[in-house]
Amino acid sequence: MDCPALPDGFDFTDPDLYQRRVPLPEFARLRRTAPVWWNAQPHGLAGFGDDGYWVVTRHADVREVSTRPEDFSSARNTSVIRFHPGITPQAIDAQKLMMLNMDPPEHTRVRQIVQRGFTPRAVRALEAALRERARAIVAAARERGSGNFVTDIACELPLQAIAELIGIPQHDRAKIFDWSNRMIAYDDPELAVTEETGALAAMELISYAMDLAGARAARPARDIVSRLVAAEDEGSLGSDEFGFFVLMLAVAGNETTRNAISHGMHAFLTHPGQWELYRRERPATAAEEIVRWATPVVSFQRTATRDVRLGDVTVREGQRVGLFYASANHDPEVFDRPGEFDITRDPNFHLGFGGGGPHFCLGKSLAVLEIDLVFRAIADAVPNIRAAGEPRRLRSAWLNGIKELQVVYEP
Repeated sequence: MDCPALPDGFDFTDPDLYQRRVPLPEFARLRRTAPVWWNAQPHGLAGFGDDGYWVVTRHADVREVSTRPEDFSSARNTSVIRFHPGITPQAIDAQKLMMLNMDPPEHTRVRQIVQRGFTPRAVRALEAALRERARAIVAAARERGSGNFVTDIACELPLQAIAELIGIPQHDRAKIFDWSNRMIAYDDPELAVTEETGALAAMELISYAMDLAGARAARPARDIVSRLVAAEDEGSLGSDEFGFFVLMLAVAGNETTRNAISHGMHAFLTHPGQWELYRRERPATAAEEIVRWATPVVSFQRTATRDVRLGDVTVREGQRVGLFYASANHDPEVFDRPGEFDITRDPNFHLGFGGGGPHFCLGKSLAVLEIDLVFRAIADAVPNIRAAGEPRRLRSAWLNGIKELQVVYEP
């Protein structure tokens, strides 16, 4: 279906576009006129040897695709919607060792093992330690007086939470931060990260995690790593599987949560009435609205396993389907006043943690906890925080990232 409101050559995965903004007006046009729309690309541009993909913009359609893994595969072309044109099929195949890029039944097996670390009991056990860490992080920023909120505050608690969860020594968290940054930053020339550098960072992180898994398999400790790799009677991860699990955490857990916190702070700074409300009442609904507003992962993809009808179009076997969560989270069929940042929004059926189905975010409860703890600490220690510049956005084809947000930390 044509959508004449969009200019020729418009591409919803163009990293230059996301360096400027999220294309919410264009998403709104598609939801009204062509909710499942073919986005043509030059052949092989995204690294998949094809000529484009379907853009899925409505909340209901994103949920439908997400809950039908038998028809829409995460493994066939991975969940990443755009690689470099020169990426090899072997490099794409290597991505399929991550749980994010698996289909049932393999995905089911791995998820049943790793979810041991994300039970409500496991998350509650982290809360007291993470609360103190959040307070310490914000206190250190207050002492500096001003700085880049992203590196001072937003990135720190997600990194420390991952370290706490899987037993990575805190003194190694800077390595995890560096590796994860290099893995997702290959689209941003300012960061001077090539695709080869990103691949090397991934291998370094996987190697680190495999060494950790091997040590725990040989000498189990009372930590989640031992539970995942040493419990043979309950099913366990091999060291390579654990390595790719940590790789997924570094991106899906660290990058997404830190960007939710960064966008949330910017939203509060540009909506002072909401910040006053938060300081006064601390509503439990705030974290979910921050995730809806931020939608750190703009999109993932699936690949059709057969010809299937979706909305008013037929998606052919082998065609890629982009699930645009940023559009779904602004669908007026689901959200009243979707363009408003409202921390009291309830109910809030956002898809910031995925559209349901087997790939619904395993770490949702941990992410919500981290967001809540960080903003409580900010409201307590630097309630008069103010912006000192406009945010600088990451150039990325699928992440809604902020790399710099200068602020003044005022008590």
